[in-house]
Amino acid sequence: MSKDHESRGTPTMAALRMEAKRRILNFTPSWFSVNMGTGIVSILLYNLPYQFPGLKIVGIVVFCLNVVLFISFLTMSILRYAIWPSVFTKMLHHSGQSLFLGTFPMGFATIVNMIAFACVPNLAPRWLELAWALWWIDSIIAVIIAIGVPYVMFTHHSHALAGVTGVWLQPSVATIVSSATGAIIAEYLDPARAKIAVIACYILFGMGFLPAVLIMANYFLRLAVHKSPPSALIVSTFLPLGPCGQGGFALLRLSIVVRNLCINSGGTGTLTSSDLRAIGNAVYGASIPLVLVLWGFGLFWLVVALLTVINLRLRENMKFNMGWWGFTFPIGVFATCTTQLGTELDSSFFRVLGTILSCAVVALWIGVVLMTAKQAWSGELFMAPCLGEDEDGLLGKKCSRQSQASDA
Repeated sequence: MSKDHESRGTPTMAALRMEAKRRILNFTPSWFSVNMGTGIVSILLYNLPYQFPGLKIVGIVVFCLNVVLFISFLTMSILRYAIWPSVFTKMLHHSGQSLFLGTFPMGFATIVNMIAFACVPNLAPRWLELAWALWWIDSIIAVIIAIGVPYVMFTHHSHALAGVTGVWLQPSVATIVSSATGAIIAEYLDPARAKIAVIACYILFGMGFLPAVLIMANYFLRLAVHKSPPSALIVSTFLPLGPCGQGGFALLRLSIVVRNLCINSGGTGTLTSSDLRAIGNAVYGASIPLVLVLWGFGLFWLVVALLTVINLRLRENMKFNMGWWGFTFPIGVFATCTTQLGTELDSSFFRVLGTILSCAVVALWIGVVLMTAKQAWSGELFMAPCLGEDEDGLLGKKCSRQSQASDA
């Protein structure tokens, strides 16, 4: 009977189990970039400067989709390393795959962001406690990755200047994203916890942004010496937008929290309430020009990335891969910084530009989702470079054990 099914092209249960195991084995950390892209779309839709009835609901629907995807991806990752523990070491020692570990806390942070935006102001107070707890978990993971991955790069990887890509930024950007998330949550916290959050957020920002600047300098040199990345990595030219856009957004939101804390404080130590108000206004006032500088830096990278991709597209076709999710999150966080500048400066220019960028990100997200769904269904996207020739051996060992157990 099974032979008849196979002859007609219908897979047997054994073949389906084998394919499921193959997909779990090849489920790489880069899949969490789907959460980053989907999460930033939910944030953009929910906070778009020019709203129409139902748009916030659409943002919440996308947020719910992101939660489902994140739980699914986390489950597959746990299964991957539980069934094949040695694969974690292989992934960590792979010079490319380990860099994508940063996508996990960043994808998780988009969920915490939406809890703060949509749930905390509108639902029971326990949502604030949930957001507060989840943010600390995300921050700890981000710090471990921001320090751990570079350490592994220094001690176990072999790199050359020609191999430097925008993907190098991802471990560092994780703490910048966590800093921005903490700033959002701090606006709803009591003063005591808000102070703790602000201090932690500035530390997180420093841990991520300054290493990111060093990496961007090396990436600039790599582009000048070795020209544009290959087609498979061309979308990584957008990744420098991440630290610029998310960094600017984080500084703006933190300055708002600092100003509010100082204004509402009755004075501490040798500082009077008027001193604190002056400090709060100074921090806020100094942050806006600094964020404009970061925004200009991001605009530079955006134009360079667009020209690079257009130049490649005119010469050859671009084949879809998981790296295409790099279109969504970096441009998305640049859009959030743009719209936040529009709010703080009361600028129609930034509000309109932020809306245009947001719409572009949503359009890109729809296209990338469709291509991802198509190739995920066919199984093309389930390929882990870190496995190399070990894939058949890993699957073979498990299958042989299963067959022996079933025969017994």
